[in-house]
Amino acid sequence: MSSFRKALKSRQKNHHERSQPGFRKHLGLLEKKKDYKLRAVDYHKKQNTLSALRKKALDKNPDEFYYKMINTQLQDGIHVAKKEGEEDEITEEQKKVMRTQDIKYVEMKRVAEARKIERMKGELHILEADGKQKNHHTFFVDSKKEVQSFDLANHLNTVPELVDRVFNRPTLKTLETKSIQGAVEPRTMMKLAKLRNHQYKILSQRIDREKKMFVIGQKIQTRKDLQDKNKKVKVKKETHSAAAIYKFDVKRKR
Repeated sequence: MSSFRKALKSRQKNHHERSQPGFRKHLGLLEKKKDYKLRAVDYHKKQNTLSALRKKALDKNPDEFYYKMINTQLQDGIHVAKKEGEEDEITEEQKKVMRTQDIKYVEMKRVAEARKIERMKGELHILEADGKQKNHHTFFVDSKKEVQSFDLANHLNTVPELVDRVFNRPTLKTLETKSIQGAVEPRTMMKLAKLRNHQYKILSQRIDREKKMFVIGQKIQTRKDLQDKNKKVKVKKETHSAAAIYKFDVKRKR
């Protein structure tokens, strides 16, 4: 039986789809079954998409609203977001009012930040984190001999342990009658220095924020001024730390 199957297989031929007849070659290649299958799959896919969209449109709530209904428009059959239309909806006068409100808000926040900075500066006495003053106190003497024998504690009339203190530094006469005000222990002094360092970090952040708000206010004011129709020339480009500078022609008011 197996030998009979082998004999049958040996006489079998591979059957191919026929090619385009010679008198029809001017019509192009003859479509094969694999080409038909690809075309059929593509056709059914499109039909299924259309039927799904049709069903979605039928099931949609007619009272439902999307902002893209008014913020988009068709261009060559494609929905594109409106840009020019949005700008046309706002007049130049409305833009100026909006700019003015923005400037007032930024200026209000900047003034509030400046007041906080002044209050923090008053509390911290403009000292460094370790309790020392940023500037230098210079003492003048008459000769080099006095420089070598100069005693700062004796000159300031206080004890050597309190020489480095630039605030609340009592004299010897005061110490005889009153006790030292403030922290004296090293651990307490370290805690206070750490707290003071943190306060200075916050102060530095507030100063940077106040500067940024000032620059933002200048940039908004520049954009507001550019809305005027007066002739202008750009003198300096805008940077992250400064607004652009324009030179406007003087227009005489009548």
